[in-house]
Amino acid sequence: MHRTARFIHSSDWQLGMTRAFMSDEAAARFSQARIDAIEQLGALATRHRADFIVVAGDVFESNQLSRATVLRAIEAMKSLPVPVFLLPGNHDPLDGTSIFSTAEFMAAAPHIVVIRNSEPIAVPGIAGVEIVGAPWRTKHPSSDLCARLLTALTPTSSKLRVAVAHGQVDVLAPDATRPEIIDLATVEAAVHDGRIHYLALGDRHSVTSVGGSGRVWYCGAPVATAFDEVDPNKALLVELDEAGCKTTPLEVGDWHFLAEQRHLNGPEDLRQLADWIASIKAKDRTALKIGLTGSISLRCAAELDQLLSTQAELFASLRRRERTSNLTIIPDSLDEDSLALSGYARQAWQELQAEAVKDPVAEDALRLFYRLVVSQTGDASQ
Repeated sequence: MHRTARFIHSSDWQLGMTRAFMSDEAAARFSQARIDAIEQLGALATRHRADFIVVAGDVFESNQLSRATVLRAIEAMKSLPVPVFLLPGNHDPLDGTSIFSTAEFMAAAPHIVVIRNSEPIAVPGIAGVEIVGAPWRTKHPSSDLCARLLTALTPTSSKLRVAVAHGQVDVLAPDATRPEIIDLATVEAAVHDGRIHYLALGDRHSVTSVGGSGRVWYCGAPVATAFDEVDPNKALLVELDEAGCKTTPLEVGDWHFLAEQRHLNGPEDLRQLADWIASIKAKDRTALKIGLTGSISLRCAAELDQLLSTQAELFASLRRRERTSNLTIIPDSLDEDSLALSGYARQAWQELQAEAVKDPVAEDALRLFYRLVVSQTGDASQ
């Protein structure tokens, strides 16, 4: 009998995630986007005729979330048109405080299935397809949970078996000595001898194929969460049988985290930066951090401050990258001449100008001085 399965592989929903660098208004939209992603996954399941959805860990950001967040998540999952299998991960392990053990979750709809142990779970309505998972029970496991799961399985020719695990694979981990790291050799052996036919992985927020079988994948996060993610806002459509496996990335979220580095040496560089910022689409769903190097005049610095201040109101977040910024402000004769200072004001300006060469506080004061005078007298170029 030829068995097939078509399903959506997702992970790292991290419902309830917050970002301290966002305003309260932007943070609320970011939180809602993560709930909306559940409904989008349901729409994708319908569009692509998927039989079920697996979520490979970190459904929630933590086990300490408000009841409202949990209820909103369950309500969104209730709307899914297919069964959804949820694996507890390192953010939401099955410990004594687990969200999955709350009364709200225990009373959730029957098509919302929490993978609570490593026993095979038959997919409702689909003959010959089962889910097996390796749930986290603590944030710091003392062994490779995936290897433990796979070692206990025996080869099967009567079922398609989808395994679900969470964590870093040794070939991608910066520290492969940690006890919970997933051993790829064990995984590939289980694929080769038919103990599993696909391994749905979570934890890595970018779509990534692992090993050479084509049956071991990270699906990426459905909504972008950080600046170092390569390919977020995704899920995977998996078309599986004994002979082969086809995966297709699907677009889910539409949030973006951008890190930009710019060198400024004058008005033309600043104009190019302004044009680039203006070209960014969906600013209300974009977090942007900019590192700045170079040297500019006070007039240019004032225009830069005004640009970033105005644009920050349009973005979910816009801030300077302090770690990668080294922008020197060098007042020139045009700066002083344009202000037409005299008396005590001119003396204070000159003292700050001398101190600004070696004192960042004096440099900030000089920039503020310049902006205040310009705001009182009009554009310094007039």
